[in-house]
Amino acid sequence: MRVNITLACTDCGERNYISTKNKRNNPDRIELKKYCPREKRTTVHRETK
Repeated sequence: MRVNITLACTDCGERNYISTKNKRNNPDRIELKKYCPREKRTTVHRETK
């Protein structure tokens, strides 16, 4: 049930992180606050296809 997802920064669009999620518990796209090296600050990262 766990699938790999890619997290992209909402400000610059760079895909910085790879993670996993359980599709049964989280069917929608997830958003996490992560560090963006290009922006040099913590930004919201959203799941991409």
